[in-house]
Amino acid sequence: MKSHYDYIITGAGLAGLSLLMRMMQHPFFDTAQILVIDAAQKNTNDRTWCFWENEPDIFEPIVIKKWKHVSFIAPSYKSELNLSPFVYKMIRGIDLYTHVLSLAASKSNITFCTEPVLSVQTKQTGASVELKNQTLTTNKVFNSILFEPVNLLAQKASDYFLWQHFKGFEIKTASPVFNDAVATLMDFTVDQEQGTTFMYVMPTSSTTALVEYTLFTPSILEDKKYDKAITDYIQKTYGSIDYEVTHQEFGQIPMTNFSFSGGAGNIINMGVAGGQVKGSSGYAFHFIQEKTKAIIADVVAGKNPLRALDFSQKKFGLYDAVLLRVLQDKKLDGATIFTHIFSKNPPDRVFRFLNNESSLIDDLHIMASVPTRVFLPAAIKALLGVKRRRGLN
Repeated sequence: MKSHYDYIITGAGLAGLSLLMRMMQHPFFDTAQILVIDAAQKNTNDRTWCFWENEPDIFEPIVIKKWKHVSFIAPSYKSELNLSPFVYKMIRGIDLYTHVLSLAASKSNITFCTEPVLSVQTKQTGASVELKNQTLTTNKVFNSILFEPVNLLAQKASDYFLWQHFKGFEIKTASPVFNDAVATLMDFTVDQEQGTTFMYVMPTSSTTALVEYTLFTPSILEDKKYDKAITDYIQKTYGSIDYEVTHQEFGQIPMTNFSFSGGAGNIINMGVAGGQVKGSSGYAFHFIQEKTKAIIADVVAGKNPLRALDFSQKKFGLYDAVLLRVLQDKKLDGATIFTHIFSKNPPDRVFRFLNNESSLIDDLHIMASVPTRVFLPAAIKALLGVKRRRGLN
């Protein structure tokens, strides 16, 4: 392995491989020497990404299922939502890894290294990446590795923090059970004792589906509790059906208003490390794609991809902080909040809002749909918290 590269990508998860995919699609990078480093080989189906888009993007060839309709279910409200102009899509982790890595294998200018990254440092004329037995230099590092646990970072800053944690079973039934034209986005008709809790069902055919148990809480559960919740839900919803579990996955995503660093100097952070996880929902796929698009555009234009937050990002960050405060302090339960939002707004407005792409008029409609007596005090306290963190008080 050489000691210097034009660009080094540290972390080969969604953020790192999305950036690499966009690099491979732009002729600007055809002769650039690119190194991708990750501690693990990407050869297992460790996660599933579900997301909404209003037009195809770079991973369209590996989308395994699309839905134009989703259902929202709560004790006091139930609706099937037409997502137009959005389409809900599913990608399996192993398909994304295989797709990007197989394309990269044909590129002589791209190298992979399976090794833990100890640290990244910006320099006056570039950056360095420290490995166990070697220090590499580069013009820029695109980093998606968190070198300190995210929950400890948030606790140090005294900000709001919850885990979105989930376990999913991919199941195959002996006979047709599912309507694969409609995905269940949220089903809150499950026990809410732990906190905001819902089921998520992505049917890929009439006999196959991903059934996922999701919670927004401060701590992770014992594994057997996820399993019981999923099996109980299948029994309650579909009856005594014969099925086999063909795959399992588990994940945890930080939900926090902690201000992640965008990077420093010649280090550009991405993914969780760069703050591309929406604090109030845990959604990341869309924000990672937007970030990697912006990085490519800036590098090609000769601009520094390291940018300060703009007004829109700060605005949505405040919205996230308000909802997190309400949820963490248990001022109102998540099922009630999301029922208000989905029952009083058209789906396209809600999805624009969740994508941080809503207009001020959209935002005002969303705000008007939730209880003012709960959210206004939380908004005032969140604003005061922003001022304290900026040293304005």
